[in-house]
Amino acid sequence: MKIGLYTKVINSPRQLKLLEDMIAFLLKEQVDVCLHNQLAEQLDKGYKLPEFGMLCKAQPNLDFLISVGGDGTILSAVEITGDSQVPIIGVNTGRLGFLANVSTDGFITAFNELKNGNYTLDKRTLLQLESNTDLFRFNYGLNDFVLHKKETSSMITVHAFLNGEPLNSYWADGLIIATPTGSSGYSLSCGGPILFPKSSSLVVTPIAPHNLNVRPVIVPDDQVLSFEIEGRSTQFLASLDSRSVTIDQTVQIAIRKADFGINLVRFEGDTFLKTLRNKMLWGMDNRN
Repeated sequence: MKIGLYTKVINSPRQLKLLEDMIAFLLKEQVDVCLHNQLAEQLDKGYKLPEFGMLCKAQPNLDFLISVGGDGTILSAVEITGDSQVPIIGVNTGRLGFLANVSTDGFITAFNELKNGNYTLDKRTLLQLESNTDLFRFNYGLNDFVLHKKETSSMITVHAFLNGEPLNSYWADGLIIATPTGSSGYSLSCGGPILFPKSSSLVVTPIAPHNLNVRPVIVPDDQVLSFEIEGRSTQFLASLDSRSVTIDQTVQIAIRKADFGINLVRFEGDTFLKTLRNKMLWGMDNRN
């Protein structure tokens, strides 16, 4: 078995100790361990382990990629796996952990389940960004794409089109296009609905709209969303997952479902409904 390890930043002695223990355990289990270049730079140079960068079809694929951190680390890991289809296992050292579902204490148990084949692959949709200029090195996102006002208190107007037909003109602080995975993130905090991961839909959620009759809308994920932006400011913010760039009115943007997705490893008993109940404390009202 060949497993890659990735984390964004080692920000505590506890996290460093966790990674060292994980490496030692995996090596003891005769796993071929590979360190992402960024992680290898942060660890003790005494680790004589192979390194890897971006994964693609031209490189020998890993069997699994372990992402150590929170959900934001998994969003970054998506850029690493790309279209390689290497399954991602999220070990949660963050707070909420919607996607990173393996606790630090449960890593050994999870590995044994992995070794015994007691897992499933949870396939997730990605967004693909198309524009008339290069905005991001990796034009795909697992959670959402956001257009937002910048450096002004004034609202902006986002004209949204669905397959070229006008959908709505949103006079708001911004607009979110979320996948089913991202529906429980920023979109949810702005009043959007939660979609199940296998829903073939996207959510269009306005951020603080000026018109009270404007509500989030669910659209089929085989449609193309395009946008025109205007406002008092000449600059706006475009975000794709955890990456943001400044754009102006001349930038043409379209969002569609990518022609490939990613695989998250789910272990037995770890369901989406269980995650909702545990992470959002559903049914935990003291009156029950």
